[in-house]
Amino acid sequence: MATVDGLPPLRDVIATHELVAKKSLGQNFLLDLNLTSKIARQAGDLTQCDVLEVGPGPGGLTRGLLAEGARKVLAVEKDSRAMAPLAEISAAYPGRLEVINADALEIDPLERLTAPVRIVANLPYNVGTELLVRWLTPPSWPPYWASLTLMFQREVAERIVAEPGSKKYGRLAILSQWRTTPRIVMELPPEAFSPPPKIHSAVVHLDALPAPRFEADPKVLERIVAAGFNQRRKMLRASLKGLTPDIEDRLTAAGIKPTDRAEQVPIEGWCALAREMVKG
Repeated sequence: MATVDGLPPLRDVIATHELVAKKSLGQNFLLDLNLTSKIARQAGDLTQCDVLEVGPGPGGLTRGLLAEGARKVLAVEKDSRAMAPLAEISAAYPGRLEVINADALEIDPLERLTAPVRIVANLPYNVGTELLVRWLTPPSWPPYWASLTLMFQREVAERIVAEPGSKKYGRLAILSQWRTTPRIVMELPPEAFSPPPKIHSAVVHLDALPAPRFEADPKVLERIVAAGFNQRRKMLRASLKGLTPDIEDRLTAAGIKPTDRAEQVPIEGWCALAREMVKG
């Protein structure tokens, strides 16, 4: 069976290199190269961009990114078994694929990338949310990346784009929507993967904003949002009382009812409260 890039079909690659997906690494491989190319296209024009990919596995999405014209792909893969198939892809695209056998949580890829940078990944389920939070909370803003195009469990994707008042609205929605414009661009059924997970998946595309939507100190915002949603069933005057004795006054000054619950407060309100919290 012929493929666009002349490389073997992914099922053959996995069989040849005995790349059985490991649950301990959160692996679920996408086998349809049409789908991986479609995901790559959701990231926009890649021809003038370096792309950071985390968890490439046998390289289905990697091949999609390169076929769609990515200037360079830096693929970070923890599983040493994937090095051989990724080397075959590198040989087919000379000078355009660099592979690092490492844990993405433990390396700084910046020195290997040239702006503009886009991050595109079918993230391992066990580290996806942690990586997203790291990318959304760098020491300074704007970040080194222009956009994120990431596969998550559909439930996580829905939390990223959730609106105030919904049960899925929480810390992840606020972190994402404060500094980016996120949207769900694709949904994938379990049978698209090998092995099929028990849940549906979705691809979220997040464009970095040049500046946050509303002024706030990131660390203060993170602290009050975490406190509010850790006890989301309580009124804010109760869930936030440990932060400062005069929390009701500060809530009122920020335009928030002390009797509101965390999920009722829009991002603008949380940012207003963050600004009130740093006042003397």
